[in-house]
Amino acid sequence: MTSGWTWSYDRYEPERERLVEALCTLGNGRFATRGSAPECTAGTTHYPGTYLAGCYDRLTSVVAGERVENEDLVNLPNWTLLRYRCRPDDGPAGDWLTPDSGELRHSDVRLDLRAGVLTRRLFFEDARGRGLRVSHLRIVHMGDAGLAAQCTLFRAYGWSGSVEVQSVLDGAVTNAGVERYRHLDGCHLTDHRTGFESGGVAWVSCRTVDPGIGITMAVRTVTRPARSAREAATGTGTVQTFHLPIVPRRSAMVVKTLALHTSMDWPAVDPLSAAVDVIARAPAFPRLLSAHRAAWQRVWEQAELHAPGEAGRILRLHVFHLLQTLSPHTAELDVGVPARGLHGEAYRGHVFWDELFVLPYLDLHFPEVARALLMYRHRRLPAAREAARLAGRQGAMYPWQSASSGREETQVLHLNPRSGRWLADHSRLQRHVGSAVAFNVWRYAQATGDRGFLHSAGAETLLEVARFWAGAAALDPALGRYRIRGVVGPDEYHDAYPEATLPGIDDNAYTNATAAWVLARGLDLLGELPEARRSELSEQLSLDAAELDRWEDVSCRLHVPFHQGVVSQFEGYGDLAELDWEAYRTRYGDIRRLDRILEAEGDTVNRYQASKQADTLMLGYLFRPDELHGLFGRLGYALDDGVWRATVAYYLSRTSHGSTLSSLVHGWVLARLMGADAWRYCEEALLADVADVQGGTTGEGVHLGAMAGTIDLVERGITGLETGPEGLRVAPVPLAEIPRFTFTLCVGRHRGVRLRILPGRLAIRVPGSPAGPLAVVLPGDRRVTVAPGQERWFRL
Repeated sequence: MTSGWTWSYDRYEPERERLVEALCTLGNGRFATRGSAPECTAGTTHYPGTYLAGCYDRLTSVVAGERVENEDLVNLPNWTLLRYRCRPDDGPAGDWLTPDSGELRHSDVRLDLRAGVLTRRLFFEDARGRGLRVSHLRIVHMGDAGLAAQCTLFRAYGWSGSVEVQSVLDGAVTNAGVERYRHLDGCHLTDHRTGFESGGVAWVSCRTVDPGIGITMAVRTVTRPARSAREAATGTGTVQTFHLPIVPRRSAMVVKTLALHTSMDWPAVDPLSAAVDVIARAPAFPRLLSAHRAAWQRVWEQAELHAPGEAGRILRLHVFHLLQTLSPHTAELDVGVPARGLHGEAYRGHVFWDELFVLPYLDLHFPEVARALLMYRHRRLPAAREAARLAGRQGAMYPWQSASSGREETQVLHLNPRSGRWLADHSRLQRHVGSAVAFNVWRYAQATGDRGFLHSAGAETLLEVARFWAGAAALDPALGRYRIRGVVGPDEYHDAYPEATLPGIDDNAYTNATAAWVLARGLDLLGELPEARRSELSEQLSLDAAELDRWEDVSCRLHVPFHQGVVSQFEGYGDLAELDWEAYRTRYGDIRRLDRILEAEGDTVNRYQASKQADTLMLGYLFRPDELHGLFGRLGYALDDGVWRATVAYYLSRTSHGSTLSSLVHGWVLARLMGADAWRYCEEALLADVADVQGGTTGEGVHLGAMAGTIDLVERGITGLETGPEGLRVAPVPLAEIPRFTFTLCVGRHRGVRLRILPGRLAIRVPGSPAGPLAVVLPGDRRVTVAPGQERWFRL
């Protein structure tokens, strides 16, 4: 259920508890804690988890007789665990109570999006009518990124006695949150030490196996009425036991406050001494909560998005989860965009290409965070160069999956849960990730006006990706064009030709078109650089006129295949067999993971014209129709509106939507074309996580790219909004289902610009600032300005 700023679940349902835990995760951009029940340890139903941005560990497992390395985002010690049971004056102690206890009569979970507060409330009643109401209130502090807290209130009904409470700091945790990874080693924490300090402080210190990141969690537990604890260490954790007197109409309270420090933190200090010192000085819970609320208020001022109805409420939830993973604190870190947020262990916490869908929102609202995420890529440019060198190429070859070092982290084997077989994984051949990195660099600079970044780290990154594409393209004399062979496109299903002995397909349209775009932008960038910087880069990268001539030639003659009057997903796609879609839907119902279904049948999706997600149509996500026409025109192809519409229709009927990004991209493309089915795909993208449309995957971590993409679909897609050197350009493509909305954004040096979109009208307010008037281009190329401190209305 949703209401206003509250996301809630009004009853306990074990089968959806993992989903609730993921969607009720709290974080601050540095670390996050899943919204798990404090009473429970990890098991089939419950999975508590705390994850620190950028904290990865590498382990080797034996899978299908092979030694396989994986680097995983580490599940840190569980600081939330709180056990309790009733000790009535007139009887023995009861059992430890949990949401799974037979005495549970009511449970609800409420997530306050405005304040970043999670409340879990339970009511237990035994056979004699004795009741206990329990309320847990949890925060992960948005103001102080090293703190979190949990306040628990107990209230008795119809009895007196005491509540026995155990405040536990549990270091005996593993990475076990994804069933598909159960064969992999998940024991990432070692060398545990535990201890206690005065003031009710307990601590656990440990390190990861490789590279040995030191981690300390210090927890201060205080009670009301105040009671001293019986303290015990378990070897990997601590237990503090309290006996709190309780009578009707007088509650008892337990507050756990966490300080988290690691050897990754700046400045470099001993994590144990730092954590113990911070927790000793941490304010009491009321002050922590007040400061936390104030910090969220400041964040929401930059992140404001108001839209009506259920769509607006879901969009607000998406903004909330994006900000828990990538907040202003992230600007101080060396981290990328984890595809599943800091909400679970799916994809092992790796960084894919999801920043392509996340950065547009951050560019407009939190440009400092966007810049930091691009610097994550730049700092790993040496690793991308080395990968290119090992592949016999020049330039930079970014990995499909990245983590701490920037090396390729894509697994070599993956499990098909339907067949139980381990299969070769060729998804590392998705070289298009490099184009996404370059595209993000260029778009960030255009949106923010940050030419300093573009001319420094941005230039190095983009030019090295361009150099890679120039070398990866080989001239086919018979065709008179350059070709890029042996890749995998965004579709991911097609990783080889039928009966082929080597993986990869040739001339993926998305890969080739974006490679041509990167090469053209590289030449543009060199042309705009100041002479001194251009000379410096040319010397640093050993760029000469002959190489730049090749860039120009490749950017104009890359091959893009066509068949039946539409753009081919790759060379030979039109020769593949047609799939009997209706037969498979009838037989299996949900066919999103068609690849797994066919493999389990002894078949392969490589034989069919069937895509997992938007591939060729990704071009319509990145580029407006006029930009797409220009890109293909440079390549010597005529891509008019008719051809593009035919291409869109062709792939709409041949896509299984096995990725949450697929419906998002299709909704975006159709909205730009004002297609009749646009809202159907937009709605599916909105519901991807809240309704868990992928069948249980959200409980393993939210889909951050899809969440951010839906916000961006409203803010940029429906408005046709672009920011650039000429100011703000708006060309709305309205959706009747979201007729009005309001949001704030940054436009160059203008902060806090507010747009209000209504049917046929637009309002723009520019806050008072020294940045001067804001230039705006409206439909029909109408050029206006809005002065600081002014709001102007325009008819559309």
